Amino acid sequence: MTERISRRVAAITESATLAVDAKAKALKAAGHPVIGFGAGEPDFPTPDYIVAAAEAACREPRFHRYSPTPGLPELREAVAAKTARDSGYQVTADQVLITNGGKQALYEAFATLLDPGDEVLLPAPYWTTYPESIRLAGGVPVEVLTDEQSGYLVSVGQLEAATTPRTRLLVFVSPSNPTGAVYPPEAVEAIGRWAAEKGLWVVTDEIYEHLVYGAARFSSMPVSVPELADRCVVVNGVAKTYAMTGWRVGWLLGPKDVVRAAGNLQSHATSNVANVSQAAALAAVRGDLSAVAMMREAFDRRRQTIVRMLGDIPGVTCPEPLGAFYAYPSLKGLLGKELRGRRPSSSAELCELALDEVEVAMVPGEAFGTPGYARLSYALGDDDLVEGVTRLHKLFSEAH
Repeated sequence: MTERISRRVAAITESATLAVDAKAKALKAAGHPVIGFGAGEPDFPTPDYIVAAAEAACREPRFHRYSPTPGLPELREAVAAKTARDSGYQVTADQVLITNGGKQALYEAFATLLDPGDEVLLPAPYWTTYPESIRLAGGVPVEVLTDEQSGYLVSVGQLEAATTPRTRLLVFVSPSNPTGAVYPPEAVEAIGRWAAEKGLWVVTDEIYEHLVYGAARFSSMPVSVPELADRCVVVNGVAKTYAMTGWRVGWLLGPKDVVRAAGNLQSHATSNVANVSQAAALAAVRGDLSAVAMMREAFDRRRQTIVRMLGDIPGVTCPEPLGAFYAYPSLKGLLGKELRGRRPSSSAELCELALDEVEVAMVPGEAFGTPGYARLSYALGDDDLVEGVTRLHKLFSEAH
C-alpha cells in the first residue's frame, strides 16, 4: 500500500517550541492559570512608528501588487546599511535577500548550499528548526555536543573531531537559542579561521545580535574573519530586535551567486514577502535602536531574576545566559526522583509533570538535542516570571 505522506515530509517533527506554546495558550483560554515559558518572542508590542508605516503602506496602490522576489529595493538597501551600522559587515543590496522570516532564510541557505549526503556540523543544544531544515535540503546534521560545564560553547577541537571528508558546512549561532550563550570575540575568530582553513561554508544566525548583557559583546563572524566572507551566509531579521515575530520578515546575506540562487528558489516557493510587512521592516531598520534598548533593559532584569531563582531550586543547575532571552537549566539532579507519585526519568516527563501539576510550561531539552535540560524563555512579564519559577521551586523541592 502506498504511503499517503512522503517519507521526506513524514520525517519532519513538529516544532516543539510552537507546540508547547500552543498547548499553554489553549489551557489559558480554557481558564487555567498557566505560566508559559515556551514562546521565543518578546512580550512587547511592535513600536508605534513601525505600525504607522504599515498602516500607510496599506493605502499605497503599489504595495497591492507583486514586488521583486528578492525584496523591495529600498529595504534591501536599508538592510545593507543597517548591517554595516550594527555589526560592521559591509554588503551591497544585491547581497541581500528578504525572506518570510528567519526560518525561510535558513531553509533557503541550506537548500542552496547542500547536496544529498553533505554533512553539517551542528553544535548542540540547537534550535529545533536547524536539523529539520538541513534534512529537508538533503543534508546530514552532525551534532557536536556542549554542556553547562563549557557554558554551552563548542571548541575548535570538538569541531575538528566531528569533521569528515563529507563535511561541507558549519552552523554557528551567537547569541544562542536555546542556551543564551554568547561566544567571546576571540572564540568567534578562532572558529571562523578554522572553518576558512578547512574550506567549509558557515551559516551564522545573528537574529539575537542586539540582545547581549553585562560584559558580553556580539561579534559577527565574517567581520572577525574577512577571508571567510565568500563562504559565509548570515541570517537575520526584525522579529526579536523590534518585537515583530508575527510580521514575518527576515533576510539572508551572502555572496551574490548564493543570494541569486536562493532568490530563484524563493521565486517558485513564495515570491515576494508581503509588501506591508516589508514597509514595516523598512521603518524598523531605518529607525534608531531606542526601542530595543528599552526591551533589552527589561530582559536583563528578568534574566538576573530567573537565574537567581532557578539557582535556588535543589537539583537544578543554571549557567548565566549572556544573550537572547532564554535560560537553559540542567534538570538532571531531579530525574529518577519521586515527585507527586511519579518518577520522571527524562526532562520531557519532568516538563509534562510541571504542566500537569503546577501549570507551568517549559520546553524539554529533548527538543534541542540535549535531554536532561529545559528551555525557559524570560520574554514574559516580571510578575508572571516570578510566579512561574516560584511554582517550580515549590514542586521540585518535593522531589525525594
